[in-house]
Amino acid sequence: MSSERHIVDASGFTRTVNRLAHEIVERHRGAGTLGIVGIRTRGDYLARRITAKIAEMEHVEVPLGMLDITLYRDDLRGRLSQPQLKTTDILYDISEKNIILVDDVLYTGRTVRSALNALMDIGRPATIELAVFVDRGHRELPIKADFVGKNIPTMTNEEVKVMMNEVDGQDAVVVQQKL
Repeated sequence: MSSERHIVDASGFTRTVNRLAHEIVERHRGAGTLGIVGIRTRGDYLARRITAKIAEMEHVEVPLGMLDITLYRDDLRGRLSQPQLKTTDILYDISEKNIILVDDVLYTGRTVRSALNALMDIGRPATIELAVFVDRGHRELPIKADFVGKNIPTMTNEEVKVMMNEVDGQDAVVVQQKL
């Protein structure tokens, strides 16, 4: 039997995305130098929402890209099955842009490290900042998010699920105990 805690509902989800977009624009004094890159899979949907909100607020189209980090993961060798490759889709020059890297959950930091390596293979941004919907702690690498939707203290035997309408049919954040 697993226990489940509902942390964020649909309206809270929307408010959190809006706040992240506002914080990004405020820190950069507008959106003119930004490029947003979502880490597949849920990070890319979150990046789309943040980009849409910034476009609505600033009346400017912010370049958006999607990043697949599968081949950059440090745990790839330990897996028995074939990795599921998705596409990296960054159709703009990231050089000299202030890149906002977007993911759903920040946990150990290994996903972000992989994403940084992948981005540096693509170009040389002016800056790279990290925006996450949930920071759950338990870092294994010295990585810290610049923009955090929710800080949710967790135990290592728990799992944080950021559910998104595009993938899961609803917007919510749930913490479940692993079986």
